Amino acid sequence: MIIEWLKIQVIPELREKYIQKDEEIWTTALSKVPGYLGKQVWIDPKNADKVVLVIQWANREAWKAVPAKDLEATEMQFARQMGKNTYKIIEEGEYQVRKFPQRRV
Repeated sequence: MIIEWLKIQVIPELREKYIQKDEEIWTTALSKVPGYLGKQVWIDPKNADKVVLVIQWANREAWKAVPAKDLEATEMQFARQMGKNTYKIIEEGEYQVRKFPQRRV
């Protein structure tokens, strides 16, 4: 499994709107993509201007196979709903999930 990790800076008063629109627009779009496994939204209760998105993909190939035109169209729709200059990606990363066999004692 591959994790797409995004840290978003958002206007603090718009954090809940951001989370709701992300679910409504981005999660709905991604859920139709083969290899998309799910998403977690992490918030820091002490820092209202940050949102972390942890997106699970079956593999890197599935993630990178999403057509750029689909990503652009989804982002345009999302940006229209959120408004200009209300959020930006400030960090991004890619992680592999490693699992080890459990040992019985």
